[in-house]
Amino acid sequence: MNDRSVLITGCSSGIGERVALGLKERGWRVFATARQAVDVARLQAGGLESLPLDLRDSASIRSAVDSVLERTGGCLDALFNNAGYGHHRKFLDWDLDDMERMMRVNYFGALYWTKALLPGMVARKRGWLVFVSSVGGKLAVPEETAYAGSKFAMSGFAEALSYEVEDDGVHVMVVCPGTIRTEFFDEEALRRMPPVSRKMMADVEPMVDAIMDGLAKGKYEVTFPRFVEMGYVVRAIAPGIMRRNTRKQTIE
Repeated sequence: MNDRSVLITGCSSGIGERVALGLKERGWRVFATARQAVDVARLQAGGLESLPLDLRDSASIRSAVDSVLERTGGCLDALFNNAGYGHHRKFLDWDLDDMERMMRVNYFGALYWTKALLPGMVARKRGWLVFVSSVGGKLAVPEETAYAGSKFAMSGFAEALSYEVEDDGVHVMVVCPGTIRTEFFDEEALRRMPPVSRKMMADVEPMVDAIMDGLAKGKYEVTFPRFVEMGYVVRAIAPGIMRRNTRKQTIE
């Protein structure tokens, strides 16, 4: 998998930035996007081919797509749909414009990029699509209605797409991070986070290693930390127990 080209959205910090540097170290040609000009410049100074991207703006997406395809001769091997943001607040207190913006960034941004780059991968019979969703895209909790909705949408889209393009040589992998110690969780998020979630926080570097391992092994889904997968099993076979436990840990 060396000597491949990849575009990663949301590289201003956190998982996106670490994955970009990790793939560069492994010999990939990395195109790293960020919304702020200062972050674009910093990524460029770090040896990455960076470019500005605002996933809320269709013109910005089109410009970034054209730029990347021009630089690669129309041949991009992999796409990491990583950009996203979240908040913790009750639905009745959540501004509708922000909820719509969150869906546009977290879900539609990934959909637009995939629509733009997937045809070339199918034509070459080779490619990788990675969707950085969330454990919140598999297990819903209170005060994450808009965020969970956007991540459930991403997880479902990616799973359905994987069946459609697998025989065309394109591999789709969904990544579901738990509470990872990055800039994603600001002071407000940490303050509102249930104690059990704070105890489960994991470092980002092992998370990046798990993503790399998943890519190398052709996995369809990577959850980190792995013990969180037990929650998927409990929800499937004993949803009542899962619901009671979720209420106990987050509300009561």
